[in-house]
Amino acid sequence: MIEIQNLAVKYGDFTAVSNLNLTINEGEFFTFLGPSGCGKTTTLRSIAGFEKLAEGKIQANEIDLSKLLPEERNIGFVFQNYALFPSMSVYENIAFGLKAHKVPKDRVREKVVSVAEKIGIEEHLNKKISELSGGQQQRIAVARALVMEPGILLMDEPLSNLDAKLRISMREEIKRLQQDLNITTIYVTHDQEEALAISDRIAVFNKGKIEQIGTPTEIYNSPNTEYAAKFIGEINYLEGIFHTAVVEQTGISPNAHVYLRPQHMKVLRKENIGAAEIRIPATVDSFEFLGTYIKVCVSAPESGRMECVLFNQQDGFSILDEVFVSFKKKDLLIFEEGALI
Repeated sequence: MIEIQNLAVKYGDFTAVSNLNLTINEGEFFTFLGPSGCGKTTTLRSIAGFEKLAEGKIQANEIDLSKLLPEERNIGFVFQNYALFPSMSVYENIAFGLKAHKVPKDRVREKVVSVAEKIGIEEHLNKKISELSGGQQQRIAVARALVMEPGILLMDEPLSNLDAKLRISMREEIKRLQQDLNITTIYVTHDQEEALAISDRIAVFNKGKIEQIGTPTEIYNSPNTEYAAKFIGEINYLEGIFHTAVVEQTGISPNAHVYLRPQHMKVLRKENIGAAEIRIPATVDSFEFLGTYIKVCVSAPESGRMECVLFNQQDGFSILDEVFVSFKKKDLLIFEEGALI
């Protein structure tokens, strides 16, 4: 178990992380999610011992890590740029930490081959780093961290240098490997989909603080703050006649802020309107065919543009079509004075 208590990290007069409190369970895949500069990587590096704490304490299994040097913390770190040695072979890269710790040569080979087999790179051990693809290099960076048998694995945006399709494949492999090894893992990313797909729990960071901690389902469906609601997934902010219709039919305060996910907004032709709880006339501004679904953007007077997701590809629309947008009250995310109601 990792416990972070009242953590603060400062660079001169700038506070990168402020009063951060967090508990990560044994064997958990925990993700720090947020935009660039929000403090997620600083927090990760603090756990590893690469950043000096201005305040607070970090404990792992009741051991105060602040009293230990980075190499004494039993932590594996996978860097964003992998930090591999291009002049060395794959084997030499993976074995580097073991040799630095003066592990016997036969034991080094045994451990390197074992971890290479687990990750599926044993056929590349004699190759140079320059001969490998980005996905293969990413695996090697993970192998180099795991070969030291760390109690905790830290990963700083390890997939950011890969193309979209390979990112999906590699995130699945990382999750599978983490589950097989049952190793406590802290993963940093700015990619919301990535975080939702592989995490047991997520901490949403904003300006050096945590907005919300929860499972992917909790954070997506029940965000505690407007920031979390807007940052996780696509969402529409209802204003103009959309907002007025919600206020009239739900009795909420006119000052409330209302949000709705695009997949909960239906676009219907006038002749096909059903008994929707709330419906509003609108005009089609644009539409995009995206394979498994169609994204339609509509607008209404003084209401801005709303994105709607259609899964029935038989519903063809043209720009400037007069339509109705309908949605259910139960799908609304309503915030009053900053809190979800």
